[in-house]
Amino acid sequence: MPGMRFLLFLCIAWHAVAGAQECKLARIEEWPVRLERGVPIIDGEINGQKIAILLDTGTTRSFLTRTAANKLGLTRYEAGGVLDPRGSGTVETTRIDELKIGPASRKNWNLPVVGAMDFGSQVSLVLGADLFSQVDVEFDLPGSAVRLFQTRGNCESVTLAYWAKGGAAQVALDRDPSILFRVSVNGRALRAGLDSGAEFSALDAPVAQELGVTGATPGVVLAGCSIGVGRKAIDYRAARFQSFVIGDEKIATPTLRFADLFGREAGTETGTRLEREATGLPHMLLGADFLRAHRVFVSRSQGRMYFTYSGGTVFPAGAEKGCQDLR
Repeated sequence: MPGMRFLLFLCIAWHAVAGAQECKLARIEEWPVRLERGVPIIDGEINGQKIAILLDTGTTRSFLTRTAANKLGLTRYEAGGVLDPRGSGTVETTRIDELKIGPASRKNWNLPVVGAMDFGSQVSLVLGADLFSQVDVEFDLPGSAVRLFQTRGNCESVTLAYWAKGGAAQVALDRDPSILFRVSVNGRALRAGLDSGAEFSALDAPVAQELGVTGATPGVVLAGCSIGVGRKAIDYRAARFQSFVIGDEKIATPTLRFADLFGREAGTETGTRLEREATGLPHMLLGADFLRAHRVFVSRSQGRMYFTYSGGTVFPAGAEKGCQDLR
């Protein structure tokens, strides 16, 4: 990952994992994080100017917003037929002289520039899966921090959730740049993705339909609007489901959101499941609401995700408003 490898060389501290002297965690960075619109934001600088950075595991490539490129006075170049990280159209590119996050810096970095549905001046840079696929990352949103790690030595059989003295739940990760794993809803096994850039967790609407829930189901309500960098605005709806299970954590009768997450018509039934399996799209996204209620360690080195419950409602119900109410 040429864009962000500079982070891998900043081993600020070493932490031995108890019970296995040959295994160590090298903590590369610890970023103070705050929540804005419910998603994790850190501070940085581009060419000496302060910026806000969104940590978004749900986007494939890091990118700059067009609003930020204009504000920073950066020259944009046509990128031909290159798709933006959300797949919604072509993009431009720009070159930044230096990105700084704390003591780490990256010079002469070429980045895509995305303009659709950005956060205006609130977010300038989005760090995506091209960073998070290269390191082990701990999301400690209850502790207002995100930490990057590398493992050293033989860590295969070691639990890397170092804070969890009583043990942590875990799930296996798929071999994919995105953070994909298995959950179940109403007893049905589903592929889920961790999307820190989404304020809310949600089922994809065709999957909710296969579970017997649509926008016309009695008791279904509007439950917010998703507006993010490089994304179209989508309405969430919410309904009561029988159960949600991840690892050995089970939530009975959760209220789960669902939406047309990937730009499909929820009513399109023919071929939906086959197409999803062919493309590897997840059935569900676990968003920042899940991260706000858990401490999570995503270990690329082991192919596992560890998590412990920190408190609060994992899937909080939203106000009965949609995108139209925000216009």
